[in-house]
Parts: sequence; C-alpha cells; structure tokens
Amino acid sequence: MFEYAPAPESRDIVDIKPSYGLFINGEFVDPKGGEAFKSVNPATEETLAEIADASSEDVDAAVAAARRAYDTVWGPMPGSERAKYLYRIARIIAERSRELAVLESIDNGKPIKETRDVDLPLVAAHFFYNAGWADKLDHAGFGPTPRPLGVAGQVIPWNFPLLMLAWKIAPALACGNTVVLKPAETTPLTALAFAEICQEADLPPGVVNIVTGAGETGRAVVSHGDVDKVAFTGSTAVGRLIAKAVAGTGKRLSLELGGKAANIVFADAAIDQAVEGIVNGIFFNQGHVCCAGSRLLVEESVADEVLTKLKRRIGTLRLGDPLDKNTDIGAINSAEQLQRIRELTRSGADEGANMWTADCPLPDTGYWFAPTVFTDVQQSHRIAREEIFGPVLSVLTFRTPDEAITKANNTPYGLSAGVWTEKGSRILWAANQLKAGVVWANTFNKFDATSPFGGLKESGYGREGGRHGLEGYLDV
Repeated sequence: MFEYAPAPESRDIVDIKPSYGLFINGEFVDPKGGEAFKSVNPATEETLAEIADASSEDVDAAVAAARRAYDTVWGPMPGSERAKYLYRIARIIAERSRELAVLESIDNGKPIKETRDVDLPLVAAHFFYNAGWADKLDHAGFGPTPRPLGVAGQVIPWNFPLLMLAWKIAPALACGNTVVLKPAETTPLTALAFAEICQEADLPPGVVNIVTGAGETGRAVVSHGDVDKVAFTGSTAVGRLIAKAVAGTGKRLSLELGGKAANIVFADAAIDQAVEGIVNGIFFNQGHVCCAGSRLLVEESVADEVLTKLKRRIGTLRLGDPLDKNTDIGAINSAEQLQRIRELTRSGADEGANMWTADCPLPDTGYWFAPTVFTDVQQSHRIAREEIFGPVLSVLTFRTPDEAITKANNTPYGLSAGVWTEKGSRILWAANQLKAGVVWANTFNKFDATSPFGGLKESGYGREGGRHGLEGYLDV
C-alpha cells in the first residue's frame, strides 16, 4: 500500500474571531441575555470561538426584522432584482470557496477534500440555480401568479452546515421570502461567515437573519407566531415534535429527516464499481449523512466476493487530520454523537452480529471511530433498524429480487436507496418498488442543484433542490 506524506491545507486562510454575535437586521449584535457557548474543533477538541446563545427575545427581534424587510423591501422587489443579489452571493461564495472549505472542515471535522470538492461547489450551484428562477416563477408550473409566503424559519443540522444553509436560504430568497435561520450549535461558523457574505453582497438588512443557539433557540424559531413557513432538516424524533408544534397554526412545513437506506447489490453488478459505491455510500462524511447507504443488501451468491473486496478497500482508507488532503475519514462531529455510535455498535455485537473493524490507529485527541462492518445481521437488530449516523455498515443477504425489495422496504424510513445491476429493466423495476424518495442506479450520494431531494414515510415530506424545491416557499 502507498504511504502518503502529510499534505495539510493551511489554516492561515481562515480568520476565526474569538467571539461571534447574532446576525439580525444586517448587523452582528450581542444577545439580549448575554449568554454564550463554545464551538469546538472535533478533531482536536480545541475551542474555536464563543458563540452567542439567542434567547426568545433575540428570536423576536430577528423575526421582526425579517417581517419588516419582507413587507417593505424584499417581498415587493421584482424577481429580476432579487436574482442580482443571489447571483452576487453565489459569486462571492465561489470566490471564497477555499476559505469556506477550510472553515467547514475545522468546525465540522469532515475531510477537506469533501468540503472542497463536494460541499462548496454545491453551495455555489444552489445559489446560482435559484437565482435563475427568481424572475421566472410564473413559468415554474405553480400557476400564473405564485406569491411568497412571508417569513421562513429554518433550522439546519451539523452534518452539512453550509450546504444545508444553501438548500434552505437560496430557494426562500428566490421566491421572495425573508429568513430567520438557526444553524446547529456544534457547527455555527460557516453560517456566521455566510452572514458576512450577505453584508459583502449588500443584501438589504433583515432579509437574512442568523440566530445561533441550541434546542431552545430552534423551538423559539419554529413556534414563533409571525413565522409563515418552517423548514427543518434533522432527526426524525425532533421532526415529530416540530410537526406537532406547527399543526393547526396555518404555517407551511417541510421536513427532511432521518434514513436507513438500503444499498442493493445484485449478482450481475460490476462488483468493483459496486464496492466503490458501497464505500462512498456509508463512509462519506464519516457516515454523517441522512441518506447514507447504511444497510448493504447483497445477493447471496456474490456475498463472499463483495465482502472480501469491500474489506480490502476499507483497509486502504486513511483516517486522520481533516485538513490533510489525503484523509478519507475525518472526525466524528461531537462527543455526544460518538457516544451514540459506540452504543449502537455495542448493541450489534450483543445481539449476535459479527463485527469487523478496520485496523487503523486513532488519534489521541478528538472524536474518532474506525470504519466498521457488521455481518450476520438480522432485520430485528437495532443496527438494522436505527439510524447510527456514523461509519458503520450492516450487511444482509438475499436470494431473489422480491426478497431484496421486501428487506429494503422493511424500515420506517424512506429517504434513499441504491441499486447495482447491469440490467436497466431491473433498475427501473426496483426503483418503482422501493419506497424511497431518491433511488440511485449504479452510483450513490450523487447530488445536483437541479434535482429534487426528499423522503417518504418517517423521512419527512417536501422537496429541496430543483424546481420542486421552490414550491415549499410559494403560496400557490
């Protein structure tokens, strides 16, 4: 195996301030209660910055600023003018992409090659794409005169902090809404950098407001009486609570929640290609992906071959410094998430599954978990039913296509799935049978700003991205 010399990306391009306020009405302001919390680098456990903890009073101020901007500036503004601001934001993101990629890796723990080559290009693409729709909404297929909803309250997770921000803010602004967004408490830095980008783009004050904090801040945003639309990405458990809180209020709601995706490999698949797809499906972003292919369903006749090649390939993955350009597996985002991954892997071993872990040294500091594969998994096992949200793969086998579909659909989730076969007819048949919002064929984890993304069942409802992503922000 090749030995790679360290190739770290420089941190010098990033200027992290000692402390950050809330971004309300176009300015950074101190929280009314004066509370703060720390943002921590998960790879080193060093404190990066102190972050303002927004109270309900701060959320009131942010929503009031968003309402004023909607009523007086952004709502009445022609779509062609709104588009100019979105294009300007997109260009600034593209120009600052190296800086933002480094900042995301430091704050989140994911490898720099993922933030650099996946996250940031997609972030810019979503703003460019939605900018193009801003003056064409009458022709988007939602009726002749679709109107914005008003103020959107948005809550995003920690696994793709800047990308989830783009998924939420870009369509909301394109449609004429204003925004109050709460980033995850463990990964606020790129959202606050985006606030600076809004200032740099001369976005009218109040159009975008960013309030940092934990669960209480999110609850204040979601339950605020002057918020017209709620958009949430995160766990199914929190999604249920939000759905109950919003029920009967007249607010529009979209939810993008958890998943337990099946990655189905048929005997006629190109095995080497499928192995690469399996690795990408579960170990990309340390498995911190709601649509991760965490359940591998492989046809019994090729199971041994697939597992042998898969373990050999996993053995070549490099775990370590997220800022090293050679790193494949970065840090787990938080101590809390690492504890959950450990708990679920223990349950897998206790329930009788066979656990195999890649032989790789773990750094002494930070939050780390080696790539892990479970075989002899039963559908009743927790590791086959619950979302682990880490670099842990559960392997099941099947003998017939119908059995594969039955096992794949035996989950309360319905976000994504993958199918590996050389037969186009089988791909189309399987995609039609699978109860999932997104089905990939002979690939996995491929995203595009022009393509809608969302789930079925307990994976939520509504779509983000593409033309369909506009509908959740329009009164049609």
